[in-house]
Amino acid sequence: MREAGCAMPRPKCCRRVDWVPGCRLFKPAGVPAATLEQLVLTIDELEALRLADVEGLYHELAAERMGVSRQTFGRIVEAARRKAARALLEGKALRIEGGSFEMTDTRTFRCSDCAHEWQVPDGTGRPDECPGCKSENIHRAVEERGGGGGRGRHRHGCCGARSRSSRATNPVEP
Repeated sequence: MREAGCAMPRPKCCRRVDWVPGCRLFKPAGVPAATLEQLVLTIDELEALRLADVEGLYHELAAERMGVSRQTFGRIVEAARRKAARALLEGKALRIEGGSFEMTDTRTFRCSDCAHEWQVPDGTGRPDECPGCKSENIHRAVEERGGGGGRGRHRHGCCGARSRSSRATNPVEP
């Protein structure tokens, strides 16, 4: 029996994420990372920032893409903005890791002219040009050819599913 006033928290559901960054630590220039306080921005918080502030999506559409309610999306993006602002204003390092998320099916494309690689969600069609140099000389990345992927690839071990990839769970180098 639970004690009075002790509510059990609701378990977090997995949030869908389209992209995981290659660079996972941002810090003020010229200051060793070991001397800085670090704030942790989770992968799902970064995804919320990307959808709201980079793609410019309304919260309702962004929430749908992440598989959460609009209110939950608002809380996620608010927490992410607060952490990013604190890191910038207070000179703290910002480490990107963890969170409760699953990767959506994505395809990786590569530009033959500038070697830029990027991912697009399945079902969005083939890109017309490279987002970096605007070249039309683009193709699927070699490791993406012939299938692979798999819907709902869990990266954090949430929802009791086994992870098929350790890319997001590996420790991050400082």
